[in-house]
Amino acid sequence: MSKKKTKVQENPEEVKKPEAEVTDEKSEEKKEKVEQNPPTIEELLAIEKDKNLRLFAEFENFRKRTAKERIALFATAGKDIMSILLPILDDMERAIQANEYDEKHGVFLIYNKLKSSLEAKGLKEIENPIGKELDTEMHEAISMVPAQKKKQKNKIIDMVEKGYLLGEKVIRHAKVVVAN
Repeated sequence: MSKKKTKVQENPEEVKKPEAEVTDEKSEEKKEKVEQNPPTIEELLAIEKDKNLRLFAEFENFRKRTAKERIALFATAGKDIMSILLPILDDMERAIQANEYDEKHGVFLIYNKLKSSLEAKGLKEIENPIGKELDTEMHEAISMVPAQKKKQKNKIIDMVEKGYLLGEKVIRHAKVVVAN
């Protein structure tokens, strides 16, 4: 081990300075410049005002960003639970249609209560798209069939599953069949 040290000492050109020493040299150079021309009180005041202004602007941007994030979080906070409840809502609709329940039947009443509760929390059904152009932001084309008429081309001819919005955001696209 002592042999290695002597080799390093013999070739001082190969020895690298640690980073701490390099930064110390730079800070010493800055100190020398400062000692030669010390900043005036006005310059120091301007530097501190600039730092204060930048810090205040950074804090203001942080405050605005967190407020926007909080609003967005509250607007879509129920997205997960709504997504879980949508298949249940669909199953209840199918059960009502298959069994032809009237409006006084218990399943129909529970369905209406669940639907109205979800609507109160901001859930909206995407309107029936049959006969309209395909809008990829609202609809998901799951099948394309040949058009029987030229007017039907690129239009939605059937809806397989309803789509829903939570506020203004789509949480489930309407699954549709498009005429080609």
